[in-house]
Amino acid sequence: MLHQCKITVLETTCFDDYQKKYLANPDSGPCTFFKEGDEFIIDQRDFGSLLNGKFCAEAWDAVSRYVYTALQGGSIMKGWTNDEKIMIACCNDGTRPVIFKIERIDISENEEERLLLEKQD
Repeated sequence: MLHQCKITVLETTCFDDYQKKYLANPDSGPCTFFKEGDEFIIDQRDFGSLLNGKFCAEAWDAVSRYVYTALQGGSIMKGWTNDEKIMIACCNDGTRPVIFKIERIDISENEEERLLLEKQD
């Protein structure tokens, strides 16, 4: 079985009070790299090269462990979410975090795997 990972930006948020209190530029505002609804489909080939301008390095640092697990066919967060193929995570920017939905996508390579996936869904 092959696996891909889909990352969807669920929300970008901003904490103006923290920015005013702690940042050199108190009017930084929300993240400018991501927009709500952005989607990224990743497979094994993309894992090492995703930072080539396609994804924020700080956000990648926060989500890459879940992406790697998904690409290996593992449970992203068994027992934490109601679907072990899904994880909700956010980047490390405390004044303007971006919330991501990370999903494992299973791709059958033969009829037996296809039937197995149909039973799981």
